[in-house]
Amino acid sequence: MTTQAETRPSAAAKPLRWAADTVATMREGARLRLDYSAQSLWSIDRMIEGIRREGAPYAAVEEVLRGFGAYAGEVMARQTGAEWWATGGDHWIRTPDGRLWDPIDEARRCYGGQGSLRLLCRDAVGTAPRR
Repeated sequence: MTTQAETRPSAAAKPLRWAADTVATMREGARLRLDYSAQSLWSIDRMIEGIRREGAPYAAVEEVLRGFGAYAGEVMARQTGAEWWATGGDHWIRTPDGRLWDPIDEARRCYGGQGSLRLLCRDAVGTAPRR
């Protein structure tokens, strides 16, 4: 029997690990259960906003933001049937309609007060063909 991770493209390996680490960290550290649902991205957006308000330097939260972005990307992949793509060290989500999405950069934009992982996912799901 193969797991979902074993059948995914190799570009998904790192983002899947980052997302899983984020789920474990949030469960253990923040007592927040993330279930890979689009609704769970509300909590991630609020978490990023809280970190931003605390004024943590970007360098101190860069890996956390990468994990939040990877988690959001994995939510998008599961909701739309999208796949992870990697180029030059960057990781993107490619939805079945061929559009590319950058949830890791969107997490950085959220930290800057100009993005939303929840809205990015909503947009990706809204443009994806019905499965």
